[in-house]
Amino acid sequence: MTRTISLIALTALLPATAAMAEIEAGYHQYDVGGTTFEGYVAHNSNLEESKGTVLIVHDWDGMTDYEERRADMLAAQGYTAFAIDVYGADADPQGMEDYQELSGALYADRELFQERLMGSIAEAANIPGATDAMVIQGYCFGGAAVLEAARAGADLDGFVSFHGGLDTPEGQDYSATTAPVMLFHGSADPVSGMDALASVLDQLQEAGVEHGAEIFGGARHSFTVYGSGDYDLEADTASWNSLLAFLDETF
Repeated sequence: MTRTISLIALTALLPATAAMAEIEAGYHQYDVGGTTFEGYVAHNSNLEESKGTVLIVHDWDGMTDYEERRADMLAAQGYTAFAIDVYGADADPQGMEDYQELSGALYADRELFQERLMGSIAEAANIPGATDAMVIQGYCFGGAAVLEAARAGADLDGFVSFHGGLDTPEGQDYSATTAPVMLFHGSADPVSGMDALASVLDQLQEAGVEHGAEIFGGARHSFTVYGSGDYDLEADTASWNSLLAFLDETF
């Protein structure tokens, strides 16, 4: 089902001109490896051409209105946004135990994790407003998924991780990564600390991958997640503006 959205409610992080745009948004089902997934697509059909496609990987609680809102915000900026699903359309996580089980299953089976990421990336060619140029971004678990896709050699134009898990699994590296990697991270993140961030930057440097990082002093793990105890408006706004600058430079 497709719906038309007036973005008046999204003005907090958007310029006034973008906030007046109307976009088309709706759910998009697709199959990967015999499993059905349900993502969310948002784009501005009034534009002659999208500025580029941005894929969003959900947090460990699965596809929620958070990813939908981020997709709508990107569409208001002239991008085609595709919030991809890596859990499956039948997954309906209801709490911490479910979140840990679903995310943990993918961390434990990296081959399956990469299959779902790569299948979702391939599906982006079939969404309304699709473009050849694509960047992938994600938050928390989604940020870790972005780095998984980068290490897997996904053929994309950029990788952006917001407060993601930064550990590199044994046997993986960034030698297959061919596009810039951008990291947004809080200095007080208790999940992936500054030593983990430094390690990733060292690995990217060693692999010859173009990269950058912005560190937000005192920001904790979920600094972009509205309603969480870690939410930090200043860090959220600054990282969003830096994302837009990254996309503008990339596309």
